[in-house]
Amino acid sequence: MPVDFGNAGELDTQGTGWMIGYSDWARQPPHDLRFMPRDAASTGLCVKWFNHAAGDPAGEDKPLSTGRTMSMLVSGQSEFRIEFSRDPAFPPAQTVSHVLRRSGDFVAWGAGVYHRAYGVEAATMLTLRWEPEPAAG
Repeated sequence: MPVDFGNAGELDTQGTGWMIGYSDWARQPPHDLRFMPRDAASTGLCVKWFNHAAGDPAGEDKPLSTGRTMSMLVSGQSEFRIEFSRDPAFPPAQTVSHVLRRSGDFVAWGAGVYHRAYGVEAATMLTLRWEPEPAAG
């Protein structure tokens, strides 16, 4: 399943600080979800800033993902759980769950994945979504 977890402050970006882009470190899975070739185009860039209250049900029942998405916890100590599955019923054996707890914790995922999210504690999230265009040729 195309999912990548980490913390922005702990990534080895080889001194660049760039988390999404065309750097060599981003070419290998699972980081390739954040790789964009220098000459590649993308469409549909969306950026969302959202304050999730504790117990917020707004993250349930999301459609099948297209393109790529990255969500990052920007508030301080918190707890925000995101679950992923290729099956919309989220069977336990086919569901990956990750909890974002510290500022800078993130998860990135690609197309063909269902996701749902829970604000276990109050959490401020920054989410980016984009659609890489197929390479010409």
